[in-house]
Amino acid sequence: MDLQNVAVVAGFALIVTDYVVKFLAVGVLPGNRKPSSAMAWLILILVIPLAGFVVFLFLGRTYVGAKRLTRQREADEALRAATDRLAPSPVEGPVYLPSMATLGLNLGALPLQTGNRVDLYPGYGEAIEAMTEAVAGATTSVEVEFYIAAWDEVTAPFFEALVAAADRGVTVRLLFDHMGSRSIPGHKEFVSRLERTAIRFHQMLPVRPLHGQFQRPDLRNHRKLVVVDGRVAFMGSQNLIEPGYNKPKNHKDDREYIELVARVDGPSVNALRAVFAKDWYIESDERMGDEIRPDSTTHHADGIAAQVLPSGPGYATENNLRMFTALIYSAQERLSIASPYFVPDEPLLYAVTTAARRGVAVELFVSEWGDQFMVSHAQCSYYQALLEAGVRIFLYPAPWVLHSKHFSIDDDVAVIGSSNMDMRSFALNYEVSMMVTGGDVVARFRKVEDGYRAISRELLLPEWQQRPRHLRYLDNTMRLTAALQ
Repeated sequence: MDLQNVAVVAGFALIVTDYVVKFLAVGVLPGNRKPSSAMAWLILILVIPLAGFVVFLFLGRTYVGAKRLTRQREADEALRAATDRLAPSPVEGPVYLPSMATLGLNLGALPLQTGNRVDLYPGYGEAIEAMTEAVAGATTSVEVEFYIAAWDEVTAPFFEALVAAADRGVTVRLLFDHMGSRSIPGHKEFVSRLERTAIRFHQMLPVRPLHGQFQRPDLRNHRKLVVVDGRVAFMGSQNLIEPGYNKPKNHKDDREYIELVARVDGPSVNALRAVFAKDWYIESDERMGDEIRPDSTTHHADGIAAQVLPSGPGYATENNLRMFTALIYSAQERLSIASPYFVPDEPLLYAVTTAARRGVAVELFVSEWGDQFMVSHAQCSYYQALLEAGVRIFLYPAPWVLHSKHFSIDDDVAVIGSSNMDMRSFALNYEVSMMVTGGDVVARFRKVEDGYRAISRELLLPEWQQRPRHLRYLDNTMRLTAALQ
């Protein structure tokens, strides 16, 4: 066959392949996928079929592997069997609370439990000191799980407390995300240092093709929690690292991350411990079920009700998105949201803007300076729709990054955890959230929100409409990119 015929055959094969890829995309992509995500992938594949198809193969499915899914389902079944034996707790609160509790139980298998005490730590160093103090008093077990972990001058007391606990016979387990932590300077030395201790640790969702460990690299475990003796727990937005993330540029610019951490003392500690136990089982094949006992926690008669909600790509539903959207639609007077990365999909955007249009006082706290270029511009693409609906947007001043993740509904309910209000947290990341109600707990969230508002600048619609055209184009481009997730 001469070169001319080869070229003709190759060209014909390319055309056929192009049409086959497009037909497959139209037939396959809409199935079991959000319309916005399916449309974004269709646009990409129809415009650049072969390249778009290759990208889809690597990033288009939130599949974490058969082994992980099997272990997760085993753990979920064990959780459901355990919680089915619990008697429901009567809880006073807004009329929608029972349905929210049922939703959370059906999604995450963990019930709403009364008798908890919850303290908030808005100070970065204060939170690490509280966790360190709890670990220093540990007698039986410590479980630690973070998206980012580093042994530095700020976290050193915490790790030293972990080492001391392990040396005196306490079972210390540590999980940290492989991709999230390896980007931090000194990561190799951190791992080597851990190997010289009695701390038992694993890196979550490792991406090591040469070791036979590979999954979609942007599927991450983004949870942050500590459990001590099954008695007290900490959870929230803060990673286990110094507030500048050990980045020279952050230190040069005096940039630090602003966080909010909750300390939990009561029955919901076991729910947080169950979340850790599931992740530990997935990574280590070791079961912790026998260690989780109801008698390890204290039921406080004057305590509040709390419900823990795990979420992530291993679940059939987007647990956090469903819970957040349902709660926002329940708001009657006030909705306050703090999220470093606010890139909502259509259901969440409609919930927030609809709340504002039906008279709810809605405010959104975000950072003036975005630490992630693409996410920041994707977030900006929603500002006009939010402002036009009546949402008040407050920009937390640079050089700080408002990294707290929480929201409050009226004077009744608040939610705190590791989950951002963006498509990554809803579809790609393992997250943990906690809904709280009762007592003065929402008032304490209000004090934190008042602090944000006091130093933030309100963004007004006329100012935003004057944004240069090329930046608006960039915002919309990044929004389309985010939709591919």
